[in-house]
Amino acid sequence: MDFLWYISAGAAVGLAVGITGVGGGSLMTPLLLIFGFPPHIAIGTDLMYAGIAKSTGVVMHAKRGNVNWTIVFAMAAGSIPASLITVWTLSQFDKPDHYQEILTSTLGVMLVLTAAVILFRAKLTKALSVNISAAQSTKVVFVCGFILGGLVTLTSVGAGALGTAIMMILFPIMRAKNIVGTDLAHAVPLTLVAGTGHIFLGNVDYSLLTALLIGSIPTIYIGTRIASHIPNHVLQPILATALFSFGMKYLFF
Repeated sequence: MDFLWYISAGAAVGLAVGITGVGGGSLMTPLLLIFGFPPHIAIGTDLMYAGIAKSTGVVMHAKRGNVNWTIVFAMAAGSIPASLITVWTLSQFDKPDHYQEILTSTLGVMLVLTAAVILFRAKLTKALSVNISAAQSTKVVFVCGFILGGLVTLTSVGAGALGTAIMMILFPIMRAKNIVGTDLAHAVPLTLVAGTGHIFLGNVDYSLLTALLIGSIPTIYIGTRIASHIPNHVLQPILATALFSFGMKYLFF
């Protein structure tokens, strides 16, 4: 019976991701915590889920020429080592119970940040947009990737929404489809590396992972098909409010 509930959860999150384009990790991890999974299992399983579920999207965007590989490699050069360092740091604790508070506090911060990005992305992009040279952009992207890699590994949140916001700010003239494709091409290897690290930490529930994938993969496709019929200005504030509420809960309760 629980397996069916987890399939339903995967289906619901997959539909939300397909319609809005954001919210995979942001929604899935809090949902798994509501189901009673400890934070390390929720985060580790969600990272593997995100990497596998989004991998087909990378192939599609790459075939359409929507991926800027220079940006992907520069960001991954920072995020992948940061992810490995974070996993190593967590491995130094005797058991997961000793770093649960770190995970939940960081998760709260990331959920609040993600909610703010969803609500105010256009204003943030306009206010913070910068014009930098190609040489400078590589260094800045590397640093942003390093920070993002550590935070995503700790929380499973932010690879999509925050990664997209970073690129919109750094590359304001980049077309939307290229931002989405480039962010996805970076998010998949990052979440797979982070998820594999959590496998070695014993933080992945394979039965749960299977159920989530069964439920979400078809509904992500359905969501993308119906996205044009449901206005984002209606759905995204609802999504952002939910994420903000979860974030405040894990920060202060």
